[in-house]
Amino acid sequence: MSGDTEHSNPNKAPVDRLSQLWRRVYDHKIAQWGVAYVAIAYALQQGVTLMSDAFGWPEVVLRVSMLVLILGLPVVITLAWYHGERASRHFSAAELTIISLLLVIGSVVFYAFVQPNAEVATDQSPSAQQEGVDKARAAAASPRTGISVAVLPFANLSDDRQQEFFSDGMTDEIAGALAKVPDLRVVARSSAFEFKGQNREARAMGQALGATHLIQGSVRQAGNRVRIAAQLILAESGLQVWSDNYDRELNDVFAVQEDIARAIAGALRMPLGLSPGGLLVSSRTNDIDFYQQFLRARAAYRGRFAGVAAPLVDDLIARDPNYAPAWGLFALGTANVIAFERAPLYSQRIEGIRLQVQDRLEKAESAAQEAIRLDPQQAVAFAVLAYIQGQRKNWAEAEDLFQKALAIDPGDADVLHRYSQMLAHVGRLKDSLRVREQMRALEAFVPVFDIVTAEIMQLNGLNEESMRLLMSVPGTSLSANRSEMLARAYAVAGRYEEAANTLLLINTQVSRKSVEDAARLLRSAPAKASKPEDLPALEERLNFVYALVGAPDRVLEHPERALAAGMANGGALRMVWHEFNAPVRKTERFNKLMRDAGVVDYWRARGWPDLCRPVGVDDFECS
Repeated sequence: MSGDTEHSNPNKAPVDRLSQLWRRVYDHKIAQWGVAYVAIAYALQQGVTLMSDAFGWPEVVLRVSMLVLILGLPVVITLAWYHGERASRHFSAAELTIISLLLVIGSVVFYAFVQPNAEVATDQSPSAQQEGVDKARAAAASPRTGISVAVLPFANLSDDRQQEFFSDGMTDEIAGALAKVPDLRVVARSSAFEFKGQNREARAMGQALGATHLIQGSVRQAGNRVRIAAQLILAESGLQVWSDNYDRELNDVFAVQEDIARAIAGALRMPLGLSPGGLLVSSRTNDIDFYQQFLRARAAYRGRFAGVAAPLVDDLIARDPNYAPAWGLFALGTANVIAFERAPLYSQRIEGIRLQVQDRLEKAESAAQEAIRLDPQQAVAFAVLAYIQGQRKNWAEAEDLFQKALAIDPGDADVLHRYSQMLAHVGRLKDSLRVREQMRALEAFVPVFDIVTAEIMQLNGLNEESMRLLMSVPGTSLSANRSEMLARAYAVAGRYEEAANTLLLINTQVSRKSVEDAARLLRSAPAKASKPEDLPALEERLNFVYALVGAPDRVLEHPERALAAGMANGGALRMVWHEFNAPVRKTERFNKLMRDAGVVDYWRARGWPDLCRPVGVDDFECS
């Protein structure tokens, strides 16, 4: 009869077996052990997270701790099976099934957590193996997480369109705050403004800027209130990862910047790496009108309106002499005047120029030192000090100061830009190009960066690559520098007529007569001048033409004049490393220039460049 019952209800046996299995799981207290372990593991992981944020531990600590805790679950369940109440010492088929499933789950979890890290490590290895790349530059080029963000210009929704500087300032401040997060790579801090006012696909912008994530936002200022909206977008898909709106008093703008930066770092699961009480937004002040004037001044310097910015910065320092960012901006602006105003070299007496340069260097140095005294994390101030030491021919000190700036902010493309130029001045051409490549990975659309990169490419013999890059730079952007570099590239390729026509496009910085003389000489190349001393004087770096018409010694007139004026740290010096100046580098006049510029002392202290080597006890030669 029992057989008839079993036959009439075929589902009873599986149900009984399932009940028995559940009863055994209950008897072994697996659920109790598992729940208790999950609770303890969660508490431990929270503790590790807090400790990681407090002490700035790398993210790998969090990953490893979570992985260990997850893999510990199958171990605890196995222990429960053998040590729970009425535990059996024999494996049944059901027991083997459970243990096998746990092992499979553990393997999947292990693969999910470890495999992506292995991929990131593989991506990093080429950069990590680059010879001669220091830690600061490597940190900028190959972040551990593989995550990169670009902060797109926040839209100005205020009724007053003159408030554009304020929305741009929010963009800068949030990007600067995120740059302090150790494992987060912030790219395109300047290049992102290329997309200002454009409504383009997230994937296209992400690919152009080299960003995995984009931050978009808007700012609406009305009276004493400000409304800031921000969102984090996955560039590949356009999906929104995080968003929020902040409607606050204008005086709370620093708290809003801090909240946005922290929220984005949290959404990306990035530890902040701050000491207890530390902040991501440091340029704070209690005077919001003062802060808005600071943003105006910074926007003016970005637009190369030094005449507008300078009085604004002077007023800022007078109102609050303890505001470090204002001193940093003053130092940068003063140094830039020296770098950009080269025309007086050929219109004034050398002694007068030297006194002006010396005065500006002293003012810039004093301002940079004050900025560092007030805030030791002012990377821009260290970069300005590095530039000043280069002008004074103290190249080793300049390099050390650049390293300090990059240790504070490895992703500051402007510091990398200046550092690579210094390396080119002293003949470290390959190192200079490597730094340019890292800088371009951070900033893809800055015309002045591209033009100098094209020049460094030429110094490394990459003439075709240089030509392509220059052709991609808009013709209206820094047209004189672009035309000069493009003319050099054409001349190296033997396209002298095109080189001459390109020079004639220059209409600023140098006199028209000098441009026309240089173009006329280029059209006669490669014929050699019978009397080099009778050739017309060519201003600034137009004198590269001398090397192409058989007057190599005259190429050195410009760097010698710049050196006499106290302007060692400029394009005049690095020009001598161009390939068509190889005959120049065989002359004693060149050797004297390198000694006078302090470059030989730098080589003896830091190592000889690729094109030069020591000869005897106190001499050298370059190819």
